[in-house]
Amino acid sequence: MNDETFVIVGASLAGAKAAEELRTHGYSARVVRLGSAPERPYERPPLSKEYLRGESPREKAFVHADGFYAEQDIDLETETTATSIDLDASRITLDDGRELAYDKLLLTTGAEPRRLSIPGADLEGIYYLRTLADCDALRGRLENGGRVVVIGAGWIGSEVAASARQLGLDVTLVDPMARPNERVFGPEIGEFYRDVHASHGVHLRLGEGVEAFEGDGRVGRVRTSTGIAECDFAVVGVGVAPRVELADRAGLEVDNGIRTAETLRTSAPNVFAAGDVASAWHPIYEQHLRVEHWSNALHQGPAAARAMLGEAVTYDRTPYFYSDQYDIGMEYSGFAPSWDEVVLRGDRSAGEFIAFWLRDLRVVAGMNVNVWDVQDDIRALIGSGAVVDPAALRDPDTPLGTLAEQG
Repeated sequence: MNDETFVIVGASLAGAKAAEELRTHGYSARVVRLGSAPERPYERPPLSKEYLRGESPREKAFVHADGFYAEQDIDLETETTATSIDLDASRITLDDGRELAYDKLLLTTGAEPRRLSIPGADLEGIYYLRTLADCDALRGRLENGGRVVVIGAGWIGSEVAASARQLGLDVTLVDPMARPNERVFGPEIGEFYRDVHASHGVHLRLGEGVEAFEGDGRVGRVRTSTGIAECDFAVVGVGVAPRVELADRAGLEVDNGIRTAETLRTSAPNVFAAGDVASAWHPIYEQHLRVEHWSNALHQGPAAARAMLGEAVTYDRTPYFYSDQYDIGMEYSGFAPSWDEVVLRGDRSAGEFIAFWLRDLRVVAGMNVNVWDVQDDIRALIGSGAVVDPAALRDPDTPLGTLAEQG
C-alpha cells in the first residue's frame, strides 16, 4: 500500500487542476488540498466580467462541481492556512497548530492585490478585487449604481471599468500612464483601448497619479495630480504581488515569485510551485517568467503534478491571456518586454485586427482583436522564429501559416 502524502497549498486554479491531474494519472495515495478561502477553488476571470455583472451564476466560477473532491478522495481543507514549512523534516505547520508530513509539496499560493498607501486609504467605500468575497462585495455595491472611480487601467481596472459602465454607472478611470496598458502594448494598442473606453462614456483621467482619497469616513473624492474626481465609491486595480512569504520563511529561493526550474521544481528537491506565484525558468525565453494569467495556471498546475509523479517535465508553453471589454474580445500570445515595431493586420478603427510585436523582424507576440481562430497560427509564428516581411504580416491575403513555414 502506498502511504505517501502529496500536499497542495493554495486554493487556486493551479492547485485544483494539479490535484485533478494526480488522480487522472492514477496516483492513488493521499492528496491534501489546503486553502485559506472558505470556498472550494474557483476561477478568477469571471470576477471582473460576467459574474461581477450578474450575468453568470456563482456556481459557474468554481473549478470543479460540488462533490468532486470527495469523489476523487482528495482531502480538501478550506479556511486552513499553512504557516511554516520545515524542509528538512518535510513537514508543514497549519494555523490551527497541526503538523502535516508530506512526500511532495506543491505551492500554489497565488498573489494578492497591491494596496495604495496614500492619505485616506483606510476610508470605507474603497474596493479591491481578487477573491470571490471581494467580488460579491463589489457586485452588491455596483447594483446600487452611482459614480465610481477606478484606479488603474491595467487588465483588472479596465475590465471593472467596462463592467461598471455596462451596468450604467458613471465611471472615471485614472492611471498615471497616458494610455491603458501602455507598458504591455505600447502606444498603438493603448490608444485603441483608450478610444474604446471613451466611446462607451468612461471619463478618462490618464496621465494622472493618485495622491489621496478624501471623505468623511467614506470616500467621496479622489485627489489626483491634476485635480479632483468625485465618487460614491472607488475600485483599486494597480497590480498584484506574489504570495511568497511562506516559501521565503522556509528558505526557498524567492525573487519576484518562487523560483523554479523548467521542471517547476523549487530549490528544494521535493517542493514544486505553479501558478501566479511561480517564477519558472522558461527554456525558450531563457529567463524566469512569472505569468499571472488564467491560462498559465490552467496548464502549469497539471505540469507540476506530473513532475511530482516523476515525469520528465519541461514547461515551455507560450504565455497567453485574454480579455473581454464591452463588445471587444482579444487574445494575446507571446512575451514582448521590448520590441522594434508593432504591425497591424486589419482595421483598428473598426475594432477587428491582429497586432504583431516584432523584434529583429521576428514575431515575439501577437494579439487578435475580434478576429478568431488565428491563435494557433500566431503561436506557430512566434515559435518558428521566422524572419518575416512586415508587408506580408499586414496583408490579409497572406496566410499566417505560410509565414511560419518560412522559418
